[in-house]
Amino acid sequence: MCSSLRAFKLPFPPPGLTRPGYGARLLSASALHVQQLPIEAEEPPAAFARREAAKQRIAQVDRLRGAAGLTDTFGRQHRYLRISLTEKCNLRCTYCMPAEGLPLTPKDHILTTPEIIKLARIFVSEGVTKIRLTGGEPTVRKDLLEILDGLNALRPMGLEAIGMTTNALALKRKLPALKARGLDQLNISLDTLDPFKFELMTRRRGFDHVMDSIHAAVAEGFYPVKLNAVVIKNVNDMEVVRFVELTKDLPIYVRFIEYMPFGGNKWNEDKFVSYKTMLDGVRAVYPDVARLADEPNDTSKAWAIPGFAGKFGFITSMSDHFCGTCNRLRLLADGNLKVCLFGNSEVDLKHALRGGASDDELLDIIGAAVKRKRKQHAGMAELTKLPNRPMTLIGG
Repeated sequence: MCSSLRAFKLPFPPPGLTRPGYGARLLSASALHVQQLPIEAEEPPAAFARREAAKQRIAQVDRLRGAAGLTDTFGRQHRYLRISLTEKCNLRCTYCMPAEGLPLTPKDHILTTPEIIKLARIFVSEGVTKIRLTGGEPTVRKDLLEILDGLNALRPMGLEAIGMTTNALALKRKLPALKARGLDQLNISLDTLDPFKFELMTRRRGFDHVMDSIHAAVAEGFYPVKLNAVVIKNVNDMEVVRFVELTKDLPIYVRFIEYMPFGGNKWNEDKFVSYKTMLDGVRAVYPDVARLADEPNDTSKAWAIPGFAGKFGFITSMSDHFCGTCNRLRLLADGNLKVCLFGNSEVDLKHALRGGASDDELLDIIGAAVKRKRKQHAGMAELTKLPNRPMTLIGG
């Protein structure tokens, strides 16, 4: 029987059906070649409707079958994949990269565009609904638009959102093309509203370019544009209220990130500012600050000032972890899979991919890694002692 006919005859899994193991998989329509015949103008509406219903049914089968493969031993379903496109960055943020830079992975060891799309397709076939592109700085990758094209083509399989985290230094002029290629979520990293301090923290100039990009992203219709600010004691902690006041007229979501230890950032507890300390500072100026409902699996505790156009929140990785609802996996630029931001264990997918591994073999490797994910990351004292990559090599 031809593969296209087999695909359209896929039954829905009966209630309670679970896969007996990674190797015993239901047939995935996404892995088959389904020939798309041109729709003639005279095709009856009913026939067209049946064709579309069949496509939706196939996509639904794939989503149902994917739930088990990316579920860890604590029942957490991983539907969010972060893909680091490059280790390169056009800034040198003090908490992210040493001033002299870092030894980078040779280009031929970085995932190519076809490899990124193939791995993304496999993850989507297993239930991933959101992909975020990170770096380094993703906009420095020359084939960014081509990558977006490939990811956008995965939407019929169940991919719902494509986001990107960027320093926005060169974002403004790229925005129309990025949006046209399917980008629908934007996170912008900005740690200070002081141009002089921006240069000190990033070791580069460009504050005005970043602010222009933020306003352009809002005007382009991205909603909400998220601003990520890493808060460091005696560096930018006195700017928390100023950032909150940005939300008065701008429909943005400012997120304050607790300073976290990573390779090369010289973290110590004296630089740490807890979210409760930050919130107390906001309350001192705006006592009517209100707690908002958080989105499912959200990493940020959301707040708002009544009457303001935007909102703000706190990412509390250090003082109040959110491991219990973690649904994230990270595919690094060199092809390694990282199941926990703070974990130092990684699984090499690139070697298997380039060695000719089948989709099912890659899924077995991925599934085994997910099953090894721990219940939660180590505490603050332990994290400072564990070896980990610098943030620029992980992508956040």
